[in-house]
Order: sequence, then C-alpha cells, then structure tokens
Amino acid sequence: MKLRSFFLLLLPLIFLTGCHDDCENVVYIDDYPPLPPVGIVSVSLDNAVEIQWIENQEPDLAGYNVYVSDRYNGTYDFIGTTRTATFLDRGAVNGMTNYYAVTAFDVHGNESDLSRDVAYDTPRPEGRGVVLIDRFLNAGRSGYDFSEYAIVHFDTDFTDVFFETTETGIPFLVVWDDSEIQDMGYTAGIDDISSAPADGWNPTGDALAVRGHTYVIRTFDNHYAKIRIVDVTASSVVFDWAYQVAQGNPELVVGRGGTLSKRSRTGARRH
Repeated sequence: MKLRSFFLLLLPLIFLTGCHDDCENVVYIDDYPPLPPVGIVSVSLDNAVEIQWIENQEPDLAGYNVYVSDRYNGTYDFIGTTRTATFLDRGAVNGMTNYYAVTAFDVHGNESDLSRDVAYDTPRPEGRGVVLIDRFLNAGRSGYDFSEYAIVHFDTDFTDVFFETTETGIPFLVVWDDSEIQDMGYTAGIDDISSAPADGWNPTGDALAVRGHTYVIRTFDNHYAKIRIVDVTASSVVFDWAYQVAQGNPELVVGRGGTLSKRSRTGARRH
C-alpha cells in the first residue's frame, strides 16, 4: 500500500517536469462559439427590410450572419454578413413575408446557434408628401388610391380615402361605407404605428384631420394602410403613407417571433 501511494504521487511530478521547453509551443484552441444574438426586431420598408438586434459582448466577436426563410418552421437560408448589429435585406419583396434569424461568429470561425428570437416582416410600399385638395375645390385631386399609389377623383370605385372640409372650414379625412378609418392620435413618425387595430373604427367613416396624427385605414378589398398628416389647411392636406399589399395582413412595420435550422451559406437565396 505504501509503495502504490508513492508511485501515484510520483506520476504528476514526472508529467510536470517532462515538458521543459516544449511547453512554450502549446497552442490553445478556442472552439467555443459566441452566444446567439437576442432582441431581433425588423422594420418594414419599401421592397426591403431592416433587421436590428442587441450587440453581443464577447471580446473576440467578429460579426454576424443573417438568415431568412419564407415560413417560421422552414429552413433558414444565409443572405449576408455584417459586423454591426443591423442588416438591410434589399432582396425582400413587397407583400411577401420573411422570417429572419441571426447568428454571431468570432475571430476563430466559431458560429453560434440561430437566435432564439426570429423576426418576421412583410415589406410594404410607402410614399411621402402626398397633397390632396378639398373635394369641393378640386374633386379630381381630392382622393387617394393606395393600390395604384395615385391621387384620384374622390368618387371612384377604387378611392380609399379623400379629403374635404365643412362649410365652417373644419378638415376631415373620409372613407366610403365599405371601408374603415381610425385616428391613432399624435405620433412622432409614421412608423410609430406598427400594425392595424383589431377594432375601434370610427362608425361615421371620417376623422378630423390633425397635423401630426396617424390614421389607419382598412380598404374595401381588405388591405390595410396608414397615413400621417404632415400639414393641413382648410383647402389641402399633406401626408406620408404606407400600404400593406398582402391582403388581410395588418402588419405595417415591426414583427417578432421564435427559432430554427439554417441552411449552409453556400445555399444563399439572394444577394
């Protein structure tokens, strides 16, 4: 028993003393990937989507890979790399929903799992500085058709919203009986309203036009749009707008979601 104990104590000494100068050549291999990114959000643009997330804090972080799928439970295709916590997908198409996930990678080439958050978004067209005239002054320039992105006569089959003032000069935005409108109140910008409300539509089909207010509209063919008034007088209104071309989709800016599997970077769908 004493000899066995002595032999076991001697082995570590032999191991430690046998290294000598070769110990300086020992290479440390880092095979630990960064943590998956968190806080993924997206912003709908016109034929594009911007993805943002919280920056990783690993000191050896090198960048991020971004993946997209056409469905939540689908396979995620690599679409690009970025060194910052933001990415602009210029390959998105208006009306088509995309699901985004992000990985982080370090200077050693280790890549994290897909983010637990999955952001989804449906790009939609938008416009700035549309001017409508009071329909009693110029009926042909008082209405707007979101599907054609065009100023139209207030009384056509495809007019989604029009502008008029009362005899006392009070300005209103008006929709026809087969559509809905709701004043969402003052917003700092049009993107402050991310989706259409489920209820609360104005039963009279009109809303007082107020500068700085954003309004959501459900069109006769079940599309959603929003406008934010930039300026308004007794004779005209100026507004910015966004329109969801995916029928029945209330999403007008930001979406969030969950996780999944990614496809190899060699299977990139878009550039």
